[in-house]
Amino acid sequence: QVQLVESGGGLVQAGGSLRLTCVASGRTFSSYAVGWFRQAPGKEREFVAATSWSGGIMNYADSVKGRFTISRDNAKNTVYLQMNSLKPEDTGDYYCAARGGSYYYTNTQDYDYWGQGTQVTVAS
Repeated sequence: QVQLVESGGGLVQAGGSLRLTCVASGRTFSSYAVGWFRQAPGKEREFVAATSWSGGIMNYADSVKGRFTISRDNAKNTVYLQMNSLKPEDTGDYYCAARGGSYYYTNTQDYDYWGQGTQVTVAS
């Protein structure tokens, strides 16, 4: 069982930066792949970024490539999402998710555990 808690969301001007943090409980977090997803009002939840259990393999949605960076510190049971050059279309609730496995996963149905989300608002 893994419990996830996100933080770091907030209101930022377009072009600004935020760093989201996902802290996990559980002793075997290092064996879990982790992804970040977001959901804008009235839209479906969509993939943003994912990392393998080791952090050695990452994948990004095309819409965030070059602007967002996912990383993890397994010693701290923490995964980060550094978001730079934010745009109004990045606005939404951001969720981290985890599942067992050595690779990365990009679909919501691939994940077993979800956090409660943190809200990101990018003002134009």
